[in-house]
Amino acid sequence: MVGVSEDGDRREFRDLASPERAREVLASLDLDPEPENVPLADARGRVLAERVDAALDVPGFDRASMDGYAVVAEDTFDADEVDPVRLDVVGAVHAGEEPSVAVEPGSAVEVSTGAVVPPGADAVVKVEETTEADGGDAVEVRTSVAPGDAVMLAGADIAAGSRALGPGTELTAREIGLLSALGVDEVPVRGTPTVGIVSTGDELVRPGESLDSAAGQIHDVNSYAIAAAVEEAGGDPVLYPHAGDDYDEMERLLVEGAEECDLVLSSGSTSASAVDVIYRVVEERGDLLLHGVAVKPGKPMLVGEIGGAAYVGLPGYPVSALTIFRAFVAPLVREAAGLDEPRTAVVSGEMAVQERYGEGRQRLLPAGLVADGDGDLLVYPVDKGSGATTSLVDADGTVTVPADTAYLAAGESVDVTLFSPDVRPPRVLAVGEDDPLFSRVLDDVARPRFLPVGTREGLRRLREGVPDVAVVAGPETPDGDTVDLGGWTRDWGLVVPDGNPDGVDGLGDLVDRDLRLVNRDAGSGLRRSFDDAVEALADERATSRRELTDAIDGYGLTTKAHESPARKVAAGEADAGLGLRATAASLGLGFVPLGTQPVDVVAAPERAEKPGVRDLADALADCGRLAASLDGIEPQ
Repeated sequence: MVGVSEDGDRREFRDLASPERAREVLASLDLDPEPENVPLADARGRVLAERVDAALDVPGFDRASMDGYAVVAEDTFDADEVDPVRLDVVGAVHAGEEPSVAVEPGSAVEVSTGAVVPPGADAVVKVEETTEADGGDAVEVRTSVAPGDAVMLAGADIAAGSRALGPGTELTAREIGLLSALGVDEVPVRGTPTVGIVSTGDELVRPGESLDSAAGQIHDVNSYAIAAAVEEAGGDPVLYPHAGDDYDEMERLLVEGAEECDLVLSSGSTSASAVDVIYRVVEERGDLLLHGVAVKPGKPMLVGEIGGAAYVGLPGYPVSALTIFRAFVAPLVREAAGLDEPRTAVVSGEMAVQERYGEGRQRLLPAGLVADGDGDLLVYPVDKGSGATTSLVDADGTVTVPADTAYLAAGESVDVTLFSPDVRPPRVLAVGEDDPLFSRVLDDVARPRFLPVGTREGLRRLREGVPDVAVVAGPETPDGDTVDLGGWTRDWGLVVPDGNPDGVDGLGDLVDRDLRLVNRDAGSGLRRSFDDAVEALADERATSRRELTDAIDGYGLTTKAHESPARKVAAGEADAGLGLRATAASLGLGFVPLGTQPVDVVAAPERAEKPGVRDLADALADCGRLAASLDGIEPQ
């Protein structure tokens, strides 16, 4: 052992630990604080302790995306500048009010941005494409619109039941905005590690106190500098009184700090000098795990435990103390707080795909970051519209596009201004079909990002080379040139009210009876399986698929998230919804099975060895444990 013997003889440093060994010892310390719930107003800078799912649709209604007129899109199909369509204006709806009028064929309702789209309307015509007539009693529409134009559907931003934020997410202004939109007023966060700071040395005097330089006194720099560094690393510093070189006072303060804090730091008294005795306190009251590291500056570092709390002794010289803290201790504090290493606020990367632009205005393009198989940074556009708060979470920063730029080419170098210096690219970027089991798998992966764009779009993006991974469900099969990471099967069918009061028995009931359906969007794997089942029923009845879909009330009423149809059923707004057995069970609803479909998670070959992709593969290998609580889902 190095240090001072019982008779006071000096001991020399021997067998200095390597920096790698020092980090291993530090990593073995347990200073993780208990999680806590904090008000949303106090959550900035904290880290989520568990997943937050959306409990409601955002927006909660079909919302006009611009000022104009709510119309039946079919009324405008023949409209143009030469031959406009004339519609009767039957009222107006402004943001924040409930519509008191409905849109019938041949009529229109004036709407403002953010207003509820009135019943009967399925599109909004921009005011710039119209001309007021008859003193405001009519409007001339000079362009045609399609169903859904200028309308943000309920749940289009984020749908009830969708994964909003995952554990480990640092809460910045953008996440706070999303949580606010979801109505969350209290969030579960990781605890902030408390770090006690004890300075030693008879020569030290606290700032503000009288200093006797002739007696070799100096101001205590370390206590305040280290406290500031602890705050920068995400910890909560607790400053204890100055201990001097008195053994009993050192012992008292270190034990008190160990009882009150997750980590205790001391500065000074760590060398092999006969008067530097703090390691003796640690040996006698705890466990000294390491004394001395082969690094300059900062050789005399101590690592140990006192009373169940982690302990690190820093050198006495301020430069050495701060150097050792930043190199060895700050990462430990950041990890306990759930924070990542800091980095610059502007990064450069290559555009992953071409992005067209030609509106003649400067653009701040929301952009996401992902590392390719070689570790080079790729930049991809994230633009769901200015009304979508999830764009803030899905993006990492913005690319400023000059007004005279027609497009950004794939491979073109761009600068990304990060939303904060702490923003990091996801370790793994996944896209594709949303699924309750995959959502749980992601909880076991560090810093993932998942974009629920559906199976069809997910495969397209994987072919373009943007994401690392795609989640594919239903009959759609991935290209042969992919790496299989794992998969499962899931029961799909019709979600109905609890007890199935309408006695729905199968797909034929939707065709033959007056039942209201809520469908999934065409790009989802669930919709593809449903359409195949409709095709099979058409063959069985010797009729056309179109005839059957025309007979299904609500076939064209689609949603983008797997829980949305079921929640419509639960709210009494539909008789049946396309969905999963797992969703029906979790919401306490009935279920009419129509089939079982595979879900496959595949990676681009050149990304298969990325650390984040390997982590995802490991989590998928253990997905049976997570699937046990989900009805109708079986790992393959």
